[in-house]
Amino acid sequence: MAKICVIGDYDSICGFNALGIDTFVSTERDDTVRTIENLAVNHYVIILITENIALKITDILDKYKSEPLPAIITIPAVSGGGNLGMQYLRKAVEQAVGSADMIFGADE
Repeated sequence: MAKICVIGDYDSICGFNALGIDTFVSTERDDTVRTIENLAVNHYVIILITENIALKITDILDKYKSEPLPAIITIPAVSGGGNLGMQYLRKAVEQAVGSADMIFGADE
């Protein structure tokens, strides 16, 4: 079975335990970077990370984007946040098919 986990603030990720997903509470950049590096070495294939934490480590996300595993996917935090997840999804679609406009509409 694939190893899946989620990283973020407690309020945003505590419910994932009920789904059998490993959770790692982190709100600081350095702690998050160490956690991701440890998870990658320990063969986690999917790492979900809340947007508010992902915004602090965009350079690390870019590094892992070129790697086949782990797949690092941003998710919304309870406190809200930006649209980083949608930005990454749009970029992935553009890389795959050349344009994301037919799926998401043109940027305004």
